[in-house]
Amino acid sequence: MTSVIYASLCALTIVWLSLHVIKIRHRERVNIGDGGNEQLTVSMAAQSNAIEYIPITLLLLFALEFNGAPLAIVHAFGIALIASRVIHARAMLTENLVTRVRGMQITIWTIIGLALINLVYLPYASIIAF
Repeated sequence: MTSVIYASLCALTIVWLSLHVIKIRHRERVNIGDGGNEQLTVSMAAQSNAIEYIPITLLLLFALEFNGAPLAIVHAFGIALIASRVIHARAMLTENLVTRVRGMQITIWTIIGLALINLVYLPYASIIAF
């Protein structure tokens, strides 16, 4: 399955963000919460944002591949997903609002595109039996 490539890359992105949180927690000696540390708050927000948006997008990507869409389309959406999440995460960690917004826009349009194109490639004959 082609989409597994993108699931694996998303997993590595989440690990990268998790390690960033852990590094700050260790350096600042914060066990629970953010300890009032703004850098930790931002890092935790970047991690949680990835965890919020990646699962539904991957689910839609898996469905698209499962329903028989051309692999070029699966790759295009997979690349958009990875690019948008890395752009967004890096922008959050460097507090670059313009780039952060761009990453989020790409993410949202990727989700919308996947949702709509899945409706095109849905095997209607097997779900609507007369």
